[in-house]
Amino acid sequence: MIRFKNISTDKPYLKFIEVYKAAKEKKQKSLEACCISSYNKDECEVNSRFVNIKYINSDRWYFYTNYNSPKSIEFNGHNQISCIFYWGSTNSQIRLKAKICKAPEDESNKYFRNRTFEKNVLAISSKQSESIESYDAVQQNYNLTKESYGTNSKPRRPIYWGGFYFKPYYFEFWSGHKNRLNKREVFYMKNNNWKKIFLQP
Repeated sequence: MIRFKNISTDKPYLKFIEVYKAAKEKKQKSLEACCISSYNKDECEVNSRFVNIKYINSDRWYFYTNYNSPKSIEFNGHNQISCIFYWGSTNSQIRLKAKICKAPEDESNKYFRNRTFEKNVLAISSKQSESIESYDAVQQNYNLTKESYGTNSKPRRPIYWGGFYFKPYYFEFWSGHKNRLNKREVFYMKNNNWKKIFLQP
């Protein structure tokens, strides 16, 4: 689930909420799952992975991760990303293009404090995406870190973990049709105003 805070009343945001609510009513799973693509300047590669959008505050879309992970390094080197949601329950797809930034420290601290102890232990124990000899070793690192804090402890957010937010400048709302007569409704930012067009299927 995505939480909405002071959500923008701009037309693409109202459309997003409409499509989101329709999928929620159909009991769509993993509504918050969004595939984000980033660019690795050194390797001239595009990489994609799913992240969970935790909340949208006004026009900022937030998720949290390890700042030393490959995706974080790619965001820092090239701040333009593309994103996609797909909700099979309503056969709808939402494409976004956006600029991404690191979230302020106070926002990351607040979010970290409100997470479960177990999730925070994992954030501390894992060197995300670095190689390791086995999954048993992953579990061992986690258990050792958990034991070191104790069950009543509230760990502080490590400096290598925190939030990113992105601000879309392009939305495409795709609605599937059984005869491929798909509807493609686009909003794009131009001169600080949202423009609307339709694309052919």
